[in-house]
Amino acid sequence: MTEHPVSHPPRPSGRQGAPRRTRPGQWVLLVLGALLTALGLAALVSGLVLAGAAAAQQDGRFLTASPDRHQTITYALVGPPAVLDVGDARLSPVPFLDQLGQVQVRVAAADPQQDIFVGVAETVDVDRYLDGVAHAELGRATESGDDARSRVPGERVPDRPGNQTFWADSDQGPGTRELTLDLRSGSWTLVVMNADATRPVWADLQLGARSELLDPLAGGQLVGGLAGLVVGVPLLLLGAAGLGRDIAPRTPPRGTGPGAALAGTPGRDGTPPPVSPVRLAGFLDAGLSRWLWLVKWLLVIPHLIVLTVLWFALVVTTVAAGFAILFTGRYPPSWFSFCEGVLRWSWRVAFYSYSALGTDRYPPFTLARADHPAQLEVAYPERLSRGLVLVKWWLLAIPHLLILGVLTGGGGTWISTRSGDDGTTSTSWGPSLLGLLVLVAAVILLFTGRYRPELFALVMGINRWVNRVLAYVLLMRDEYPPFRLDQGPVEPPPRAAAPAPWSSPAQDRPQDRPYERPKERPGDGPGHHDPAR
Repeated sequence: MTEHPVSHPPRPSGRQGAPRRTRPGQWVLLVLGALLTALGLAALVSGLVLAGAAAAQQDGRFLTASPDRHQTITYALVGPPAVLDVGDARLSPVPFLDQLGQVQVRVAAADPQQDIFVGVAETVDVDRYLDGVAHAELGRATESGDDARSRVPGERVPDRPGNQTFWADSDQGPGTRELTLDLRSGSWTLVVMNADATRPVWADLQLGARSELLDPLAGGQLVGGLAGLVVGVPLLLLGAAGLGRDIAPRTPPRGTGPGAALAGTPGRDGTPPPVSPVRLAGFLDAGLSRWLWLVKWLLVIPHLIVLTVLWFALVVTTVAAGFAILFTGRYPPSWFSFCEGVLRWSWRVAFYSYSALGTDRYPPFTLARADHPAQLEVAYPERLSRGLVLVKWWLLAIPHLLILGVLTGGGGTWISTRSGDDGTTSTSWGPSLLGLLVLVAAVILLFTGRYRPELFALVMGINRWVNRVLAYVLLMRDEYPPFRLDQGPVEPPPRAAAPAPWSSPAQDRPQDRPYERPKERPGDGPGHHDPAR
C-alpha cells in the first residue's frame, strides 16, 4: 500500500447557506424534458433529411448512389435475393406499393462495344438457370473491381439470357441499360451478364430509389419534432433551474461573492488573474486498492447513464443561457448552479475512474457539494460579456481544444492505415497522454501498492486544464484559460489571496499533504534504498 497518508479537508461550505436535498419533482421534469427534447431533435433532423430527399426526387428523379465497378471471370453477376411479402400478388404490381417505392437499376458495360444484359426474375428461376454455371455474387466492390471472393464455381455454359422467358423485367444492348422496377411480392434476384453469355463480365452498376411517401413522412416528422421541442425544452429548463436552486439556494448579491473580482478582463500585460475562477481539487487516497481499478469501468456504469442525461440537459441549458447573456449580460444563477453541479459530478466520477484513479471512495449521486476527495467550484460571475458569448465557445477555444485533443484524445486515438492492393484498411488503438499516464500509474499501483505522487500531480494538471476550458466553453466565465499545467492536488496558491474554501487556516496546506515524506519503516536507514520510492 502507498506510504503517503492524506487526510481530506473538511466539507466545503456553499456560497451562501448550506445546500439542501434536491426535490424529486425537479428530477422528473429534467428527465422528461430531456427525453422529449432528444426525441424532438431526432424527429426534426430525420424530417429535414426526408424533406431534402423528397425535394431531390421531384420531376420523377431517383435518389441514386455512386456507380460501382464490378468484374468477374465468371458468366454472371448475381445480386442477393430481395424478399417482399405483401399478399398473394406475385407478378402484378400491388397498387399501394407504387406509392411505397420504386427501384432503378442502371448498368453500363466497361467495354462500349459489348452488349450488356440486366434482368430481374424470381429467385427460384434464377437458381435454376444458373445451376452449375460459374457466377459471382454481387457484393462490395474492391478497388480492382474483382468479385473473386464471392465466386460460385461451375462448369456449365449458360444459354443467352435474352432467350429466357422467366424474366419479370429485363433490358439488353450497348451503352447504359436501365430498369425501373415496381415493388412486387415475392423473392427477386438481379442478374447482370453479357448479352451473348460470354465471360468475363465487367460493368458499372448504379442503384436508385424513389418513394411518394417521403413528403408526408417528412411533414409528420417535422411536426412531431417541433412539438417535442416546444414541450420538452421548457420542461428541461424548469427542471435544471429547480435543481440549481436546490443545490445553491441563495446567490450573492450583485457586486459581492467570489466571482465579483474575477469577472473583469485580465490585465493588458497578459498576466493571468490572481485567482482562478475554476477551483479544482483532488486528494489522493492513502490506501488505494491494488486491483479495484480493473473493475471500475463496470462500477461507474450507473453514473455514466445519469451523466448522459445531465450532459444533454447541460448543453440545452448552455444554449438557453447564451441567449440570456446576450440580452442581459448575466448568467441566470439557477442554471449556473446546475451546470456547476454537472461539472462537479463529472469530476468526481472522473477522479474515481480513469481520468485519475485517485480514490476508491464511490462518488455520491448528487449535484451538490459533498464530502469527497474530488471537489470543483466555479465562481459565479457578476457580469459577462455579451459579445464574447458569440465566439468564445468555438472560435476562441480552438487553440485549447486542439491541445486538449492531443492531451486527452477522448480516452484514446484510433489510427487507420491503408494497405494492400484491394484497398483494405487496418485500425489500431493508441492511448492519449492522459490515458497513458493513468495506465502507467495503475500498473505501478498493481505491483507496488503505491501511486507515484509526481505522476498524480501531472494527471491533476491535465484534468485542471480540461475543466478550465470546459467552464470557458460552457459560457460560465470570460477569463481566457491559461496555457499551462498547474500541477498538484489543489490550485496553486494565489498571490496575496485568501485560502481556498475547502482548506482550513489552522491546518497544513492541503497541497503539501500528498507529498509528505513517508515514515521510516524497520530496516530503513542511511544505507537502505527502496527502489519503489
